Amino acid sequence: MAVIDLVKYNGPNSVFAWKFPSEELSTWTQLIVNESQEAVFFKGGRALDVFGPGRHTLDTDNIPLLTALVRIPFGGRSPFAAEVWFVNKAHSLDIKWGTPSPIQVQDPKFGIMVPVRSFGQFGIQVENSAKFLVKLVGTTRQFDQETLTRVFRGLFLTKTKDTLAQYVVKKGISVLEMSAYLDELSAHIQEKTAPFLAEYGIRLLNFFVNDVSVPEDDPAVQQLKTALAKKAEMNIIGYDYTQQRSFDVMEGAAKNPGGGAAIMGAGIGLGMGAGMGAAFGQQAAGMAAGVAVAAPGQRIRCPSCSAEAPAGTRFCPSCGKPMGAQPGAQPRADIRCSKCNTPLSPDARFCPNCGDPYNPCPKCGQDLLVGSTTCPTCGYALPAPCPKCGQPLDRPGLKFCPSCGQSLAPQPCPKCGTANQPGAKFCLNCGQHL
Repeated sequence: MAVIDLVKYNGPNSVFAWKFPSEELSTWTQLIVNESQEAVFFKGGRALDVFGPGRHTLDTDNIPLLTALVRIPFGGRSPFAAEVWFVNKAHSLDIKWGTPSPIQVQDPKFGIMVPVRSFGQFGIQVENSAKFLVKLVGTTRQFDQETLTRVFRGLFLTKTKDTLAQYVVKKGISVLEMSAYLDELSAHIQEKTAPFLAEYGIRLLNFFVNDVSVPEDDPAVQQLKTALAKKAEMNIIGYDYTQQRSFDVMEGAAKNPGGGAAIMGAGIGLGMGAGMGAAFGQQAAGMAAGVAVAAPGQRIRCPSCSAEAPAGTRFCPSCGKPMGAQPGAQPRADIRCSKCNTPLSPDARFCPNCGDPYNPCPKCGQDLLVGSTTCPTCGYALPAPCPKCGQPLDRPGLKFCPSCGQSLAPQPCPKCGTANQPGAKFCLNCGQHL
């Protein structure tokens, strides 16, 4: 094969590394390296001499490592075999990234699973040409932007998913509010990703999250947006969900030709005018709320599950659904809802006033907030749940969950050494991913 007289590369900026096709060189070969490039000589799989920008005539003085390896004699035109790689060291600022499929995240404000998409771009520069070629490029003849994006796609998706989950879970930010935190998300992901790229000789110049969005055609997203629109409408008009349900019941009763419709129609009509109408209007409001006019001590029965409840109950304490207009038992005054302070019955499953689930203390029956570790009334210490399966751990000192086998030992942070709860994903002190 003929000896090459000139070695150079004028390719697009999207190519980060390119191997010169011929290996037949000599001590008179001209090497031209552009301003934004470096040329690296390889022999026997080892990176030897590195050339910066300029025009170079290969000789025994400027390729000392290669000369020592192949024993090129002094003087004359001495042929030798070596690989020449050109590395693009220009700043590449328009490399795109994105999530190919939505990430399922539970919205902390509304409690439903929402699919989230995210995309953006980042910029890099090859900082150490030899490390970049040896650790990442290998024997590939060309390494471009598309190859780099494919290689690091898993890294960017993992860091993006972890950061989104951290902001949603730990900071309690709704998925629909993520657009207000794009700068913080970008800086956080760049900080976590830069050390990983540096291991391959790449410097991460910047990282931008351009958008965090949800698919408009997803049923969960449509349900959430419909509920928010309805809530906004109620806030503008000035009534709440309970009043809206009352209006619906009144409208349905008015259309019913049975006994209650005539009284309700009279109550509404007269209520707009005089005092008698006001009295009828109050009676109609009681009927609209789904509560029968009952004497003290009477009970009403849930139309859905047939459970009994005290008269005046708006939500079934057993199934949580709205009560019908039928007679109900007096709750215990010492057991009250932790959310609205309404007295509860010991056999209730939901608060009859606000519909909040009844979470009783195993010892005294007091309603406890979700996540409580001690009953504020009797001081009973509640069993801690397993961080993986949620099974209550009723015996202190357990090292593993008897249900799923999850380790219960504290997790030390590899960065700051802080002891974290078993199953934690991020350090509570420094935010390091565990």
